[in-house]
Amino acid sequence: MNCEQANQIDLVDYLYSIGFSPNKISGENHWYLSPLHQERTASFKVNKSQNIWYDHGIGKGGKLVDFLCLYLNCQIPKALQKLVDSSVSTDFSIHQQKTLISLSSLDDGAIRVLSIKNPIVNQTLISYINQRNISNEVANEFCKEICYKTGENTFCAIGFKNNSGGYELRSPNFKGAVSPKYVTWLDNRATSISVFEGFFDFLSYRSMKNIREAQTNILVLNSLSFFTRSLLLMEKHERIHLYLDNDKAGKECLQQAMQRTNKVIDESSLYQGYKDLNEWSVSLAADPRLEQSRGLRR
Repeated sequence: MNCEQANQIDLVDYLYSIGFSPNKISGENHWYLSPLHQERTASFKVNKSQNIWYDHGIGKGGKLVDFLCLYLNCQIPKALQKLVDSSVSTDFSIHQQKTLISLSSLDDGAIRVLSIKNPIVNQTLISYINQRNISNEVANEFCKEICYKTGENTFCAIGFKNNSGGYELRSPNFKGAVSPKYVTWLDNRATSISVFEGFFDFLSYRSMKNIREAQTNILVLNSLSFFTRSLLLMEKHERIHLYLDNDKAGKECLQQAMQRTNKVIDESSLYQGYKDLNEWSVSLAADPRLEQSRGLRR
């Protein structure tokens, strides 16, 4: 993929796929809480017709590739490679085999749920779960098989429910959500809390043998945009175990929490050298000795 192809990807669709929804929409302008810095008033604007963005908080803007370089804190070649490697791959290249479901081309972005099933029986989804090194037992405990319709097309995805009744949706070629988008909070009446960016990290945590009996409360953010507003909930606990991504955004949230309280335990050293807990967990399938060299705190 080159810059020209990458910049054809709809910015609103891409932001949605990585967990950012607009706070308000005014004509062609979509306003977001900035993915590039912490703020309380939405200053990040995307002009949908021109497919460009501008962050009034930092005075910078551009196209998708410009955003990726800032968001991922990397140069153009690495940004393009990460885009290709992600589940949000595009279908603009004739060499690309994955399919991107463009939310903007659907019925005003709506996903209509047709059925919710448990256990998960779709073989493509089961295979995907196994590829992510998640046990079927854990997947069926916390997830559903969601069949949904977009336009005239019907699809199935793994669904992870949040506390507002919405679902995070994942399949091999799709990353999205059924509104409303919110956090998933599991109250186990524990004095500590474990915090995860996404539900695959949480499922990896629960799939690991040495921590299945660990008793903590669970908070799955489902988007880092919920991190700041969740700090008061975290601070009610004696210990805060943060399993955030090893990237710029994750580190900024870690520092924000550490500046507020000394209860924070940074668990990212467990998967040092990997993007997140799930990526490290997948590596265990290739080399199980990695699990023996590191341990999870309880």
